[in-house]
Amino acid sequence: MKTVNSMEADLKKQRKLVQRLMCSVQNYDWGRKGADSLVARLCQLNSGAGVEPDLSYAEFWMGTHESGPSFLVKSGVQNGVSNAGGEDASFKSWLSKNPIVLGDNVLSKWGCDLPFLFKVLSVAKALSIQAHPDKELAKTLHKLQPNVYKDDNHKPEMALAITDFEALCGFISLQELKIVLQNVPEIVELVGTVDVNQVLHINEQDGEEKVKSVVRSIFTQLMTASKEMTTKVVSKLTNRLHMESQVKPLTEKEELVLRLEKQYSADIGVISAFFFNHVKLNPGEALYLGANEPHAYICGECIECMATSDNVVRAGLTPKHRDVETLCSMLTYKQGFPEILKGFPLSPYITRYLPPFDEFEVDSCILPEGATALFPAISGPSVFLVTVGEGTMGTGSYKDAITEGDVLFAPANTEISITTSSELQLYRAGVNSRFLQAL
Repeated sequence: MKTVNSMEADLKKQRKLVQRLMCSVQNYDWGRKGADSLVARLCQLNSGAGVEPDLSYAEFWMGTHESGPSFLVKSGVQNGVSNAGGEDASFKSWLSKNPIVLGDNVLSKWGCDLPFLFKVLSVAKALSIQAHPDKELAKTLHKLQPNVYKDDNHKPEMALAITDFEALCGFISLQELKIVLQNVPEIVELVGTVDVNQVLHINEQDGEEKVKSVVRSIFTQLMTASKEMTTKVVSKLTNRLHMESQVKPLTEKEELVLRLEKQYSADIGVISAFFFNHVKLNPGEALYLGANEPHAYICGECIECMATSDNVVRAGLTPKHRDVETLCSMLTYKQGFPEILKGFPLSPYITRYLPPFDEFEVDSCILPEGATALFPAISGPSVFLVTVGEGTMGTGSYKDAITEGDVLFAPANTEISITTSSELQLYRAGVNSRFLQAL
């Protein structure tokens, strides 16, 4: 049993352990190029790496996943405490040697690792039509294909728009799907009249599971169409839409389909876009995605947070490995427009986004010049990212200058104050406060 004095000593030690992190970048083909990418700018400021103008900068990773790990900054001593390895110390290995910083609640559920992965995305063209497996499926896929599915964890995630942000997410309603099938003859040609008639003649009164079964059947038929047939039908679709655009305005979905075809010609993902909700987020709005829900980010820049995983099952709009059979079998086939989170205020300057997942939450903090914001001590760890401006981060009596591109880890039970010397924007990712408060 620890004494009060030893507990106070532990907390004092923790407050000294705020760590600066040097983080990883992913140069996927769909990312924005060069200095047009927020990811590139943050990477340059965070690590000092140069920005190549013709290189795509897609994702900035802050966390412990082996595909893009973070490292403690180049210093033998950080905030008066050894970082146990200087420039070579990975964030993950440091956490394993300093488990106290995660807090007892996190340690008991997730062990000596950060349960969330924090990212910035700069999207120039559409990502793949994809879904993320639940925990049971993730374990199976990792065991069967460890070179494709790199870990055995699930990957619920949330995207918080920094700029205007577009995505495809979830299946449209049954009524909307019927209208699509009546107005897009190319889908009928691709899947056949049997599946189309099943959709046209079913109603909500037939029961949710029956509706899902019918939607699963037609979607699977679509996604498994031959390459030859897909090429022919997508060409016919885009030719028709170009002709119709000369005499009448196209719908937003039709215009989106033409945009996707320019990026991924003759791809089944072009025509399958008709099955999904077209979501447009304003800056400050967020979209969350549970396991086995189809989605594809289209364009814009966002903050993203998820459980620590990189498992993606892809089936369209991508040159990468596709696993169409797995994707079609794993989806929930839930229909309807997804919930958009606008966040709720924690203080005059802090807005919290709280998805229904234990692993994470995200706070957005926008401070005018000379203002101060306080992040109260909580029983889980936090990662802070500064995206605009400069100021000072304080932990007790210790203060440190912070600026754009800085990424900082704050241990559990650490109160953080931020004071600005200019307008400043930062984001904080942490373990979901509902989970921490429920224990």
